[in-house]
Amino acid sequence: MPIPTDTDLMRQIREQRADALEQMYDRYSRLVYSFARRACAEETMAREVVQLVFTRLWTTRAEFDAGRGAFSNWLVTMTRNIAIDVMRRERRHQGALPIDAAVDRALDDEPGNPETAALRRSSHSELVRASRVLSESQQRVIELLYWKGYTLQEIAEMGHEPIGTVKNRLHQALKTLRRHLQSLREEQ
Repeated sequence: MPIPTDTDLMRQIREQRADALEQMYDRYSRLVYSFARRACAEETMAREVVQLVFTRLWTTRAEFDAGRGAFSNWLVTMTRNIAIDVMRRERRHQGALPIDAAVDRALDDEPGNPETAALRRSSHSELVRASRVLSESQQRVIELLYWKGYTLQEIAEMGHEPIGTVKNRLHQALKTLRRHLQSLREEQ
């Protein structure tokens, strides 16, 4: 019997087939845990993130679109978003708990085949090179928002700046990154 693709498994999960969720868990639980463990300060939080990710797969109606990228990337993005939500919740309960999400190390630890790992490292190095064209303040906004899980309002308050300034800085940073990454890909 052929091994079902991720897209096949997601379709079966939408049909509420528990065996498909079990297969997806067997296939990706190590990846999700590895990423969650790097993003979260505590193992218990990482385990909670894993549980929430697979619960979300079971309950959500969001569709994975294979035309937009690899399933593993979609799953890691979902894991990152859930990890940030969990860390924000913990920060609210415990005060200003710093969030040390070592995203680049988590991506390096992602299991998979050598081809996927090489593509991931290549994409990561492109992103690192592209981020060097950003100003220090733009890099700070990207880091605090995307990797450390702060909201735009929290970033504005930390820097004693209007939220509009932070939003504009983020918009300009993303525009610059997009332009720079496109030029890097056109050179290849």
